Amino acid sequence: MLYDNVYFFTGTAYAGKSTLVKNLAQKYGGIACEENYHNALLPTLDQAAFPCLTYTRDLQDWHDFVRRTPDEYEAWIKGVTLECETLEMQMLKEISGRGKKVFVDTNISLETLRRISDESHVLILLADPDISVCRFFERPDREKQFLYRLMMEEPDPKASLDNFRKCLERVNSPEIYHTFLHSGFHVLLRDENRTPEETLVLAERLLQLN
Repeated sequence: MLYDNVYFFTGTAYAGKSTLVKNLAQKYGGIACEENYHNALLPTLDQAAFPCLTYTRDLQDWHDFVRRTPDEYEAWIKGVTLECETLEMQMLKEISGRGKKVFVDTNISLETLRRISDESHVLILLADPDISVCRFFERPDREKQFLYRLMMEEPDPKASLDNFRKCLERVNSPEIYHTFLHSGFHVLLRDENRTPEETLVLAERLLQLN
């Protein structure tokens, strides 16, 4: 195992990865690499090497971001995921050497995780695909609310929102869900009746932290 002090969390949207990463890092005095932690490197990235991550750098009209077709959006997400993995692998070399447990909300692929880690250090968190799409804009974070406002400014807000939901459906499909579910890693399903504390205990047990 390449990173024996690093714990990886991946899965679908709205499954609770960010909250769990923060709670575990706080409990164990570790390092929380939260969602999109690689963004710290964005200003230095070469556009030719990282075209997807730098897509918005020179974007003149942000409405173009939400006007993309599902095919275009899916291709961009796949490209972003590959580029993020490259950055994460670079960053983790330094972060993992700080002598603390590291908890990572990761974009690293299942194939790469099988190579650099083992099942006791990877946890898949899953939400029903419908939840991942329908509740996407319920999150209070600034980026998602910004996108929602852009769609509301379109000539046909409903059509714009419907199109973006189709984009989200493409990258939160049942096929992707089942790939995660049957990955061979431990899986934790979202349960609305389970408290964050109970989720923490379950994660600790699966990751053999206690």
